[in-house]
Amino acid sequence: MRNPKLPVKNTLERKHEHATRREKTEQCTRTSENLRYLFTDKHSGLSHYGAIEVHFRILVLQPRFSRSQKRVVSISWQNLLSREIIFISRAARKSELQGNSFAVTSSNGIVTRAHNKQVIRAVLPTYSETELSGSTKERGLRGKLNKVVLAYSGGLDTSVIVPWLRENYGCDVVCFTADVGQGLKELEGLEKKAKASGASQLVVKDLKEEFVNDYIFPCLRAGAIYERKYLLGLPWPAMVDVAKEVGADAVAHGCTGKGNDQACLAVRFELTFFALNPKLNVVAPWREWDIRGREDAIEYAKKHNVPVPVTKKSIYSRDGNLWHLSHEGDILEDPENEPKKDMFMLTVDPEDAPNEPEYVDIGIVSGIPVSVNGKKLSPASLLDHLNQIGGKHGIGRIDMVENRLVGMKSRGVYETPGGTILFAAARELESLTLDRETMQVKDSLALKYAELVYAGRWFDPLRESLDSFMEEISKTTTGSVTLKLYKGSITVTSRKSPYSLYRQDISSFESGDVYDQADAAGFIRLYGLPIRVRAMLDS
Repeated sequence: MRNPKLPVKNTLERKHEHATRREKTEQCTRTSENLRYLFTDKHSGLSHYGAIEVHFRILVLQPRFSRSQKRVVSISWQNLLSREIIFISRAARKSELQGNSFAVTSSNGIVTRAHNKQVIRAVLPTYSETELSGSTKERGLRGKLNKVVLAYSGGLDTSVIVPWLRENYGCDVVCFTADVGQGLKELEGLEKKAKASGASQLVVKDLKEEFVNDYIFPCLRAGAIYERKYLLGLPWPAMVDVAKEVGADAVAHGCTGKGNDQACLAVRFELTFFALNPKLNVVAPWREWDIRGREDAIEYAKKHNVPVPVTKKSIYSRDGNLWHLSHEGDILEDPENEPKKDMFMLTVDPEDAPNEPEYVDIGIVSGIPVSVNGKKLSPASLLDHLNQIGGKHGIGRIDMVENRLVGMKSRGVYETPGGTILFAAARELESLTLDRETMQVKDSLALKYAELVYAGRWFDPLRESLDSFMEEISKTTTGSVTLKLYKGSITVTSRKSPYSLYRQDISSFESGDVYDQADAAGFIRLYGLPIRVRAMLDS
């Protein structure tokens, strides 16, 4: 029965309205039949899912056309119509794509609106950009994370990790870079690279002072040298702090599955995360994805519109900060090969160093360096200054075969000019201020301290206890040491301390009242008693 409130329409008007509805219904049907879901497109990198059937409710944006068409369709993005439509997907793939989302595509194919930010950005074949939008509510291919903080360098590896995280974990990615003295060139253009790769933001923190004061100098005070040659690089907890600041539930790093990265850096990263926030999820893409090398990474970057660095590929694997620069790979993998002259970046060849020596005076208070040539400097400034001085004279080149944490042996070449100078000065000052027994115990514990740091156990109770011991015995390690730098060598020329245990009146060959030569006879007889007894038994 007709509603009496509605106006009476003549036959012509009704026929026209029905024809319009039929036309638009047919349009909806054609649209739904010619769509395929973005996940079936080869450009998305997810073609292995095959065709995915999705329940769609197609709504044509007309004021008077309120009826809907609901049908199960197979959607193909190559056949997207060049018309403005709105579509709502429901119950896509049970294991991966549960939930609702919708997107509005305009005539140029660009998504102008998206609900839930499901991976759904659809573009026409004529549009050059292909990208996957991250999800804040939907699962990725491997699971669901809300927000991930990525240790970011701006290189190829960490750049491709950004879209990989969004695609596989449906998460927002916050890139984090710590300025620990790796150089301004390494930091240039990072924000632009990060956002172009798909990150929501880049956090850069200047941690040079904290890095040196809180981590480098305690190692120096402890005399921590791994396998008596390697002046250790260190972890820091900054990523955990950033994760807390931005409300992230996970952290990620780009350490690879072999060599120095996996044996040292990855372990140091992850043990630090475990110690400071065990609830954080840790994602290590190199242990999960199918990318096996540089060429695979470049191909992945191109598919996801990630800017690929156009710099010349280095034949060496390098890792640098204010403390040192490490080199691995290429000809260094054969321990018989001599490093090439042009490999070194911080130090000149000792043969090419100045023909005149340079003297440098290091001031130390309680085992911690505080000044150079009488000028007090901040920790980072002091180390940077000594890096320049030492590098000029070819100081601090270390070539060694070391035992990695995972058991393999690996060759590495390190440049540590400032660190080498500081270790020489600190050791020499200790020879004045520490007694024999304390020095011997310190040396034995320094080896364990170095092993703990190398293994990423900075926050281990044992390392912290050892540090308390080192701090206590170093209270009198105050004074200054003068060193002569010449063509790669360091020679101590002077040392002094108000707490020196050296007494000239005792050590002098001249006559003195403190030391009586006659006392030596009784000491020697008692000290040598075990030897005499054994000899008596043998006879």
